[in-house]
Amino acid sequence: MDNSSTRLGHAAPAWTLVLLAPLIAEVLPGATRISAIFVFPIEVAIWGGGALLIREAVRRWRLGWLNMLFLAFALSIAEEFLIQQTSVAPMVLQIFPGYPPFARAWDVNYVYFLWALFYEAVFVVFIPIVLTELIFRSRRDVPWLKTWSTWMVGVVFVLACFPAWFLWTQIARVQVFHQPAFNPPMTHVLLASFTMAALIFAAIGPSRRALTGVSVPLPPPSPWLLALGAAIAASVWYGMVLLAFGIRPAFPPGVAVAAGLGIASLAIYLLPRYAAHPAWWDTHRVGLVLGAVIATMAVNFFGFIYATSKLDLYGKIILDAIATVLLVGLAIRVSRTRASGASTTRIAGR
Repeated sequence: MDNSSTRLGHAAPAWTLVLLAPLIAEVLPGATRISAIFVFPIEVAIWGGGALLIREAVRRWRLGWLNMLFLAFALSIAEEFLIQQTSVAPMVLQIFPGYPPFARAWDVNYVYFLWALFYEAVFVVFIPIVLTELIFRSRRDVPWLKTWSTWMVGVVFVLACFPAWFLWTQIARVQVFHQPAFNPPMTHVLLASFTMAALIFAAIGPSRRALTGVSVPLPPPSPWLLALGAAIAASVWYGMVLLAFGIRPAFPPGVAVAAGLGIASLAIYLLPRYAAHPAWWDTHRVGLVLGAVIATMAVNFFGFIYATSKLDLYGKIILDAIATVLLVGLAIRVSRTRASGASTTRIAGR
């Protein structure tokens, strides 16, 4: 094997992750439609680059899931307040026009922000990383970047933020959604920047080890139950963004916030404890990914009911079908690997 082939093989996990992050979070659900696929390279640079840098920091310094969560939150806040500013700008879409904006206070779409904060942390960072590490299991615990390539990914990430900001806030809002161009209040920019800095400092600063404590183990349920729970949680979470877009203008925002925080808190409490148990295995990981991704793809067809081109609808159907087949194939492969390992263990134990 020549050196170029070796280098390509070594880089395969990193390239897979940078492509999977925007695919899973944006393209497969249909937030980025086929007719707008020209923005995909920017999403690769920001979502993919951000997820790769977070994974690199966590693996290089042997940090924990909470460190990763803090970094994922910082990435989401950057997107929502500084780059595309969708949580602070007036919503570009109201399902039922004529009603006051749903859950907007202090110049923040706070139900939308709660939805985005956890959706982007999970579907941009956690799920793509778990899925990529399932594909490349032999390299799960090691860094995928060298120092120079880490800096290169970071530079591309920063450079991509400007076209992402300009295309959405100054062009798409004006020419596609017929809304005025938006510039956030300086107080929001400063507060978001301070919060991001605090999260990043806590995650990778001198006291980063304080976040790596091992959770008290809990016996995990079966992978099928985890898949079902992930599917239900993802479907309910989609309901929050529908509320943010005004599907039920009279719905109490406080109830939406309480429900969202309840779901997020339950997941944050249970999943690390399941993962710390000796019975936790790759079948549980793939169950979570399978349930969450397939449910999210399915419920997002709701957004294709109104004013959708055939190109976008059929494109989503085809891409989602391919993704489902590949995910199911991965689940079968992981299950067979475990069954094979269990058989080997039983034979060795005789």
